[in-house]
Amino acid sequence: MKILKNTKTELEIEVTGETHSLCNVLRKTLMDDKSVDSAAYVIDHPIVGEPVLYIKAKNPKKSLQKAAETVMSQCSEFKGLVESAKK
Repeated sequence: MKILKNTKTELEIEVTGETHSLCNVLRKTLMDDKSVDSAAYVIDHPIVGEPVLYIKAKNPKKSLQKAAETVMSQCSEFKGLVESAKK
């Protein structure tokens, strides 16, 4: 990741090597947080563009950390469900 803008209430980061999959789930999770005013991302070019995630919040770094932890927890839970279904 590359931080493009970092102020008290705004964070803009380039999420190198990722696609809509991760960015969209982060955006959705961020928007579920009441302390987040807005969250969005853009990929300038569909083949060679890197996603840029924009967050406006009371504490955008804290909100991003919380969203990342939530997504990791959901992935672990889903993995457990898939593994138990195989048995």
